[in-house]
Order: sequence, then C-alpha cells, then structure tokens
Amino acid sequence: MRLDRLGAFHQTRLSFLRAMLRHVSAAGFRFGYDRWEIGDDGVGTAVYAARGPDRTYSLVCFAHDLDPSMRTDRVIAEAWDATYVLYDGTPDDGEIERLRANTPKQEAGRFRHTDLILSRTNKSARLFDHVVECLASGRQPDAARLDDVGYVMRTTAVYGNGKFGIADRQRYAGRAGFGGPFRMEMLTVWMIRQFVADLVDHMARVGGGDTAVPLDPALRRRLGIGNSTGLGLGPFVVNHPALFARWIECRELALARVCAQPVATEESWAAYRQWIERAREAVAGWVVPDPMQAERIARLATDLDRLAAYSDNLARDDSLPWAKINGWAAQSLSLEGQELVVSLLIEPHGDLVDDLADRMAIDDAEMALAGVPGTAGDVLGRIEDRFGWALEPDYQTRDAQARFWYVSANKLEPRLGERWEEPGAALELPLATGRDIAACHADLRNGPTDRSLADFLLRHPEHRHAVRRLYDPDLGRYGQIRDNLIGADLLPLNLLRCKLAFFGATHFDPKSDRWLRINMFCHAPFPDELDTQPPDDWIYPQPAP
Repeated sequence: MRLDRLGAFHQTRLSFLRAMLRHVSAAGFRFGYDRWEIGDDGVGTAVYAARGPDRTYSLVCFAHDLDPSMRTDRVIAEAWDATYVLYDGTPDDGEIERLRANTPKQEAGRFRHTDLILSRTNKSARLFDHVVECLASGRQPDAARLDDVGYVMRTTAVYGNGKFGIADRQRYAGRAGFGGPFRMEMLTVWMIRQFVADLVDHMARVGGGDTAVPLDPALRRRLGIGNSTGLGLGPFVVNHPALFARWIECRELALARVCAQPVATEESWAAYRQWIERAREAVAGWVVPDPMQAERIARLATDLDRLAAYSDNLARDDSLPWAKINGWAAQSLSLEGQELVVSLLIEPHGDLVDDLADRMAIDDAEMALAGVPGTAGDVLGRIEDRFGWALEPDYQTRDAQARFWYVSANKLEPRLGERWEEPGAALELPLATGRDIAACHADLRNGPTDRSLADFLLRHPEHRHAVRRLYDPDLGRYGQIRDNLIGADLLPLNLLRCKLAFFGATHFDPKSDRWLRINMFCHAPFPDELDTQPPDDWIYPQPAP
C-alpha cells in the first residue's frame, strides 16, 4: 500500500472495462443506432442503442462545430467537439430536445434521473483530420501513426453517480452486470468509441464522395478512446477507503488463487507464455516523452526478457509454478515489472478469478464502527501497534507538510497547493491521513490514557475522522495508503494511475506530476463486432508476424 507500488499497477482481468465487456457479451446485448442526423459539416445528433435482455441503454450524442482555439483538455473548458448522455431507456423526440438543450452545457445543464452518465470528447489535433483525409482520398492511414497516438478523440470527463443532477448509482447498482464499480461509465466510453469511428467514416465520405473508403476494421480496433486525467481523480481512493480496500483485496485474492495452484495446466501455461510475448509487443509500443516514465518502460522491457528466460527454466508441472514466478519477480524485477507479472499471472485464469469482478463494489450505506475501544489508551496502543507508518515522518518539518489538498472554487474539483508558497491552507481537505493519525497520537500521549474515548473526542473533535479510519471494520489491511499524502516528495500521478489501472486504462502518458493521458479500449472489439470478435482476448495485441 505504498504509493510507488500503487503507481506501478497495470490493468487485469478484474478491471472494470473488461468486466463490462464480458457481461454485455455473455448477456447477449445487441447494439445499433436509432438515429444518425449528422450533417455534412459534422454537426448533429446520433443515438445508439444497447439492447439487453431486460433493458435498453441509449447513448445520445451531440456533435458540435468547435473553434480549434477553444479545444482544451482542461476541466475549465466550456465547449467540446462532442457531448453525450447515456440515457436509461429509449428517448423520444421530447427527451432528445431536452437533452439537446442541456447536454452541450455539461456542468451548467439540468438533468434528470433518466440521465445515467454525462461525458464529452475532443478531437485529437494530431490524428482526427489526418485519418479523415486519408480515408477521403481512398487510402488507409498508416498503422504506425495510429499506434503513435492511439485515439482520434479523447474524453475530458465521464461523470456518474448523481453529479450535476444525473441519476444516482443506486438507480442501477442492483441491475444484473452493472453492480460492479464504474460499469455504466465504461459502457458509455465504449459506445462513444463506436460513435467516433462512425463520425470519422462519415466525414471521409463527405470529403471524398465515391473515392472515400471506410476505416479498415483491423486498423479501427487499434484506436481506443483517449482520456486526460488530472488531480480531480486523486483524492477518490482516500475519500473512499472501504471501496478502494475492496478493489485491492479482490486483486490480491485473485493472485493468491492463482499462486495456490499446485501445477499449471497445459492450456494455462501456453497462454501465459503467449501473454509474455504479447506484453513485449505492447511495451515496445509504449513510448512517452516523460523521461521518468520512459526509463521505467525501458526497465520493464528488460524485465520481460528476464521473465521469459526465467520461465524457460520452469516446467508447468513444477510444484506451485505460479507462486515461484511471483516470488522470483518480487526479488528480481522493478516495481513496474513486478506489477505486470501480477497481471500476466492472473490473465490465463479467468475460470479462477472472474467472479471477483462482481465483488468489487460495496454497500454505500453508512456503517457503524465495530470494536471501538473504551479508553484513549486503547486507541494509543492500536496506533503504535498497527499504524507505525503514519508516525515515521517528522511532520514538524516543512517538507513533510509541503502540500495541501483543497477544492477549486472555479470548478469544484480537488487541487493540490504548495503550503509555503500559496494561500488557501486554511481550506485544506482532510486527506493527510498519516499526519492526522500522528496528530491524534500526539494528543493521546499528552493526556491520561484511562479516560474514555468519548471524553477525548469531545475535547478533540478534529480527531474523529482519524479514529474512524483506525476502527472502520471495512478497511481491513488495504484501507490505508501508507505514505505521506502532503509531503514534498509526493507524486500525485501514483494516485491517478492506480485508479485508472482498475478502470482498465493502458498507455499511461504523464504530462506533468499532476496529469496524464491514457487510452481505453485500444484493440477491443467494437459494439458492432461483438458477435465476431472475442470480448476478452485483446488487451495486448498479437505480436506482428
């Protein structure tokens, strides 16, 4: 639960977008569009339907004519190339008009309980027009150029769970296949990818007429949906510790199940060796300008070579082969390598682990604390026995409290300030869990240990949230990030990448220590291909012949 390890996580079979794809495939969802009213200028409305056995979900898309000077990844933007709502059911003309009046406004719009997810996308300045021009002239774009960028449009936000008046998660959390975390958000992004591909083909036909060709399906699958993610995502894992603990627990349980296998089956061993080669191909194509991440990727490539060589010397019927690989990796590889090995070990074992994907949500109802002690001395002992990591830093130094988290007045999004250089520390959010536990410890030591906890908290109500963390029964061993979240050496990207790996993101491309670009669904089948392409054998491409 250290940040440097969490920031080295990779996607797994349990990642939310992969679990969503498995569900819609197994449940027999059928996809198509109910409207296509996009003009020759690329502006208009489209509606896509995802028809399941019990319900229909409709992605309502609005394409806009955006001045390129207004195109930005930042959350403060007020206009986008396209905006979307995932609608619960099939919208009639009146509902389309209501959404047309509000969806382009995004946060400033007015929404209803039928509006499940809200999103927006911008065109890639490097690739969208290039792909359209190639297709309009009757030729396919170069695969290497597609791989270099990875998407022709990227989302700048995907909102769910009641934000801005859209439906609360409780509306759909009990529906089959959508109780897992962020499943509706992932369905939305996947359907957006279909709209983007259709928009590219449409604009090529407009520009090229009879000369134009559609994007080849194999090339189309090389394009995902990009995303730009900043600090707004970071505090989530601190503010939802029980949920985050469940994610980690399920991931660790999946690994434990695999490592407990006495021998490897012929099928799983062959799949594992194949996934090493496919991972090599993926890492070779993971090129970023950030020097720190580029160095980590170079080490990861070497790690995969070493993993292949080590595996060559194992036999599938060796005793506990998966445990041996995992143990060797922990001693021999970089953090990036160790965490990729976790993904590779889990990958061939869907029959052992896929059920865990449906156990990664929790009941959001308020939960009472269990086992709360009667005295301050009991709390003091618990901190010293189990939370020594929180006492390690010297919080009296400037570096140990160099940052503070706050909410931006402009966009109501979490931000990170420099405590000794910027105003606003008085508005600090309670995200410095280590410092706050240490402060609670200091006040406990300064008073009688036999006084009641109730008396202590009456005198020090600022420690209530720390005590709750200490005794919340749902946090378990994975409920605390065991690092200083306000220190000068904090790398906020670690928080972002960890959460995005659980989403199923790939190609992490840091743009600073506070935001990065990613790709989602790259190489995945499209909704219109679900009958012909496997739903869960795509996360890394097949090696080139």
